[in-house]
Amino acid sequence: MSNLEQKEFLQITEHRPWGSFTILADETDHKVKRIVVKPGARLSLQRHKKRQEHWLVVAGKATVTLNDSLLTLEPGMAVDIPREALHRVENKENTPLVFIEVQLGEYFGEDDIERLEDDYGRK
Repeated sequence: MSNLEQKEFLQITEHRPWGSFTILADETDHKVKRIVVKPGARLSLQRHKKRQEHWLVVAGKATVTLNDSLLTLEPGMAVDIPREALHRVENKENTPLVFIEVQLGEYFGEDDIERLEDDYGRK
């Protein structure tokens, strides 16, 4: 018998205008999401005060805005998003973009999103 603590966890998928995300892990020191961005869609230009993020692309091609830089990420490529950094991900392709987001910090709530630009009128 393993002495690893087993935690019951129900995966939750939330749908957004740009696609969806599924929470894979939600712990006190990190949160992990699988994010799917529809073809031609993008998330808001945003920043976070209480967390940093690491994105790993698993399918599709991501166009990432990170402060003043524009990056293209393909499967197997990753980027680190520091706290307070302006960032956005966009899917300019005809197939879904899928990436894993690992959040590290002191708080992981959706209300830690400061949106500077949003295609869907969210604040």
